[in-house]
Amino acid sequence: MGIKFTIIKERKTPADRRVVLTPSKLIQAQKQFPDAIFKIESSDIRVFSNKDYTKAGFKVTHNVSDCDVFIGVKEVPIENLIPNKAYFFFSHTIKKQPYNRKLLKAVLEKNIVLYDHETIVNEKGFRLIGFGRYAGIVGTYNGFRAWGLKYNVWNLPKAEAIHDQKALINQLQNLTFPNIKILLTGSGKVANGSQEILDAVPIKKVSVDDYLNQTFNEPVYCKIDVLDYNKRKDGKVIDMFDFFNNPQDYESNFMRFAKVTNYYIAGHFYGNGAPEFFTKEAVKSSDFKIKVIADISCDVNNGPIPTTLRTSTIEEPFYGYDPQTEAETGYKNESAIAVMSVDNLPCELPKDASEGFGNQFLQHVMPAFFNNDKDGVLARAKITENGQLTSRFAYLQDYVDGLE
Repeated sequence: MGIKFTIIKERKTPADRRVVLTPSKLIQAQKQFPDAIFKIESSDIRVFSNKDYTKAGFKVTHNVSDCDVFIGVKEVPIENLIPNKAYFFFSHTIKKQPYNRKLLKAVLEKNIVLYDHETIVNEKGFRLIGFGRYAGIVGTYNGFRAWGLKYNVWNLPKAEAIHDQKALINQLQNLTFPNIKILLTGSGKVANGSQEILDAVPIKKVSVDDYLNQTFNEPVYCKIDVLDYNKRKDGKVIDMFDFFNNPQDYESNFMRFAKVTNYYIAGHFYGNGAPEFFTKEAVKSSDFKIKVIADISCDVNNGPIPTTLRTSTIEEPFYGYDPQTEAETGYKNESAIAVMSVDNLPCELPKDASEGFGNQFLQHVMPAFFNNDKDGVLARAKITENGQLTSRFAYLQDYVDGLE
């Protein structure tokens, strides 16, 4: 008998409409792995309906307890975990997140083999799958939406009301932009997703030097990486690996960009110990020109962007930051910086995000079940097995025991 996989119903609140394998991706998977058996757990919230899967030739049922591998997106509520099974989902436990300690404890008690989408990495430790690209796409669109509402110049619909990425780009292409300067930080999937939108609008990309020193009669953007907005305290220029290895030797050089930027898109990865981008004091200065921040990275609590006071929601994506009081205010207030800090952005583009994620899962994960995991993808991603943490994740033991 082949391995039985099931696409599980998402049960976390608020509801998440995404899915790891869409009907079209499952058809591909079945062709590629004829021995595999796929069952779909019935769901009334999934962006692809039960009927879509049935039409594609897959069994949709309420009872999937006979399956071996359970594939989902978000955390599975403890009461819905079936003992002695293998699960894939974003567990949000590998950074010892306090709110999911009980979940990891239950996974161990129920003898579940847990694979976290976040821990699916290659031999160099780079993530193989994720929704980052779609976070970048939606977050950038949301920032433009915030600009339009703040200055009453356009009224874009919410991304979740738009069918797909193409329709989202069409909305932006119909706008007339002022001669604003847009800054994008990052070099990974999130920043690349943002850049896709900026290039499609299209908005002209300019060099760091021109961005800092020239004025333009059209909107422009500049994409910068860690060595553009950080500098060594001793003035030496080494390389970005030196920055990642010795963040304490660096200080922020971001203010030179803040002096000329109107709309800032934060698409970077932020490592512990790295300098904050700017201070609350700096925001009070008349030199600080940023009026809209789309904080896609969304590091709250001691994160690098102090204007990000909290995460926002898809329902209420924007709030204002008052530089003088350092407190939240209405984002349309003249003195306020409009902040967008939604932390589940890909949920607003569930169809495209699911197709993209499914491509990656099919390419990097599914083959490992049928080739003896020859590249070690499953071995690296496995957090728990036989009721214990694997050696790679043994550092989580004190967290599980409640000692953290």
